[in-house]
Amino acid sequence: MKGSKIMKAGIRARRNGSSTRCAGDHPSGGILPTTVADPETTMAQARTREAVSATLHCLTGCAIGEVAGMVIATALGWSNLPSIVLSVVLAFVFGYSLTIRAVLRSGVVFGTAIGVALASDTVSIAVMELVDNAIVLVVPGAMAAGLGDRLFWASLAGSLVVAFVVTVPVNRWLIGRGKGHAVMHRYHHGSHPEHG
Repeated sequence: MKGSKIMKAGIRARRNGSSTRCAGDHPSGGILPTTVADPETTMAQARTREAVSATLHCLTGCAIGEVAGMVIATALGWSNLPSIVLSVVLAFVFGYSLTIRAVLRSGVVFGTAIGVALASDTVSIAVMELVDNAIVLVVPGAMAAGLGDRLFWASLAGSLVVAFVVTVPVNRWLIGRGKGHAVMHRYHHGSHPEHG
């Protein structure tokens, strides 16, 4: 009853040429929800989505490098230290390569693309690799497991999942300060200031 009185008052106000509107009244005559998104909340959600996307991007490169490194090292019978070094190096190589490839599409020269990759990915990949390798090292038998061993793949997959969860807030913090993947997104969206 009260709601219909408010609507009638809004209709009368429109007929009289008044700009007064009821809560939730839409200019086209429809009714909208009265909830208005808080700009800070919306920005925070957008930043979190961007951080998740950035971390997934890093995870892809890290996963390729980690798997390739561990497979090569295990097949060659290497000890823990060279296995980890190879995996970390390949994770950085593949992580940077994916970013360079994406940035080159925006029309920048190769030298600039390398600079963007270093600025946007270094911290993210480093954190992910640190967490990932630490977990693999502490899982009993994981480093000694063979390629046909379930423990090898389970520990590798589990460590990457944990590394992803840990790295998302790091990327979110960097993006909020215009660093990390925020640098790459400036090139991705065509707002780069230079071409090399």
